[in-house]
Amino acid sequence: MKPPTVFLGEMTTLEVEAFLKQHHTVIVPVGATEQHGPHLALLTDVLIPQEVARRAAPRLNALVAPPVNYALSYPHVGFTGLVYLRIPTFMSMIEDLAAAFSAVGFKRIIFLNGHYDNTYALAYACANAAERLPEDARAYPLNYWDGMPADVREKYSSLEKGMHANAAETSAILAINPKLVDMDRANAEFPNFPAFTVNPAPVHTAFFFSNPRSVYWATKSGTWGDARSANPQTGEEYIEAGVASTIAVIENVEKTFAAIPRRP
Repeated sequence: MKPPTVFLGEMTTLEVEAFLKQHHTVIVPVGATEQHGPHLALLTDVLIPQEVARRAAPRLNALVAPPVNYALSYPHVGFTGLVYLRIPTFMSMIEDLAAAFSAVGFKRIIFLNGHYDNTYALAYACANAAERLPEDARAYPLNYWDGMPADVREKYSSLEKGMHANAAETSAILAINPKLVDMDRANAEFPNFPAFTVNPAPVHTAFFFSNPRSVYWATKSGTWGDARSANPQTGEEYIEAGVASTIAVIENVEKTFAAIPRRP
């Protein structure tokens, strides 16, 4: 007998039809195919949200769709192995996916992002898709880290405190599939940023989003931080923090939809 699965791509048409009789949520992991240093898989930004989605799906009565592997990596152009889409192409694909999933019968299409550069384009693509969806369907984006408390986010992604994101991502892949990590090649590299007089996040966003190849200019190896401290235990903690974050954001979004319905 075929075992149950949360992965839409592993199901039959009959299994999907049975699911849709009781539930209506699908999670679409979105990432990128790009460098993550000399030690880490190109699909890192796909594998992490896919694992977060796999773990969150049973608690959300959701299925996990096949992921979007190619997305926006124009700041990373220059590294071998990187494959990316133009912004209009990516947005059109997300819009079409939202419409296609809603046509199947899904009423909540959640694009779970694992690659920061996709953030704004995902949001605007969902907005563009809204008029193509049935009245009771919604497509919306979120990053798997959006709902992490500030102290947790700082622990895993701050240059100043805790570990940098590359160590957290490396740890996560060690927890998911250690065969995809070559810790003998794990290194440390930090871009030589100037001193900032403001929160660096908006500075980084403005600089990198407006400069194709800018990550390539800033790092020789593609590592961003110190990956040598990565370990699978930290990876488990990081993934579970992503699961809790994802569930919390989705629950809060759904409560907001319920509290503020559309006008007739």
